[in-house]
Amino acid sequence: MAKDKTGRLHVTVRSGGKRKLSSKLWLERQLNDPYVAQAKREGFRSRAAFKLKEIDDKYKLLKLGMAVIDLGAAPGGWSQIAAKRVGAADGKGRVVAIDLLDMGEIPGVEFAKKDFLDADAPAGLREMLGGGADVVLSDMAANTTGHRKTDQLRMVGLVEAAAVFACGVLKPGGTFLAKVFQSGADAALLARLKRNFATIRHVKPAASRQESSERYLLATGFRGPA
Repeated sequence: MAKDKTGRLHVTVRSGGKRKLSSKLWLERQLNDPYVAQAKREGFRSRAAFKLKEIDDKYKLLKLGMAVIDLGAAPGGWSQIAAKRVGAADGKGRVVAIDLLDMGEIPGVEFAKKDFLDADAPAGLREMLGGGADVVLSDMAANTTGHRKTDQLRMVGLVEAAAVFACGVLKPGGTFLAKVFQSGADAALLARLKRNFATIRHVKPAASRQESSERYLLATGFRGPA
């Protein structure tokens, strides 16, 4: 181990065996990521929890008593933050998480193992909440192919689908927060969102790795069904 520029110890993973270079770099990055270590210390399921925490600290999206839907929620870092801030474990707010993958139980969070793209998903989640949502969250990313243009199109398509879902379940005044990449949402999606929301902005929390093109689209003040 050696120290990096900040004085922290830096773990270097040895190459060799069957480990690919990409796997080596990923493991090395995880071992040296302060947010990964902090997530373990604080009991969060992923470092992504700090991204939502930072965004909410600044923009005050999550309030006690709110109803929240977390799309693509597994392993549950965002659901943990949402549940705590809306008081879901105490019965004051509600959080419904949905994913195709299994997700371990989180106090105050109701989980649906389902594809949010299914035609009956919006009605089903509204029923679980007992009405519309105040906030729809999406930290989803499309599966990558390695081809930059294809991956960008896939991500845009996923964000567009999440936005359509959000507009179908949000209460007037509601909020939509979703992961995007590179230059953010494309022009067509932004135009559509500007018709449906009072304010649109792109944000990049400090917990997003500096070298990552990851950003978040934050749409607030839902105008209600068209």
